[in-house]
Amino acid sequence: MANYKNYKVWEKSHQLVLDIYAITKEFPSSELYNLVSQMNRASVSIPTNIAEGCGRETEKELVRFLYIASGSAHELDYLILLASELGFIEPNKANSIISEIDEIKKMLAGLIKTIRTSLKT
Repeated sequence: MANYKNYKVWEKSHQLVLDIYAITKEFPSSELYNLVSQMNRASVSIPTNIAEGCGRETEKELVRFLYIASGSAHELDYLILLASELGFIEPNKANSIISEIDEIKKMLAGLIKTIRTSLKT
């Protein structure tokens, strides 16, 4: 299958993980096993599922893992909103991260559509 490192969406989602870890490092210690853990796991799930899908034997399996990555991106989107409303992330930073997530979601949707179209021909 394909090398996940060749996908721009993987690069962007990997950078998002680094950004999320930097942000959650500043959260209160009382959130370590709650919101911090959930946000870190959701962010890591995005590039991990892209990588795992690329390691599968068929494009159909790749698409399945891209959908899982997309689900994790949607989950993280909500978690950023929640963290912002709880006062753990400044609104400007939250909006910036949400914009990154939105771009990743669009890129995943486009990649899924491209692969699914190629499967039909």
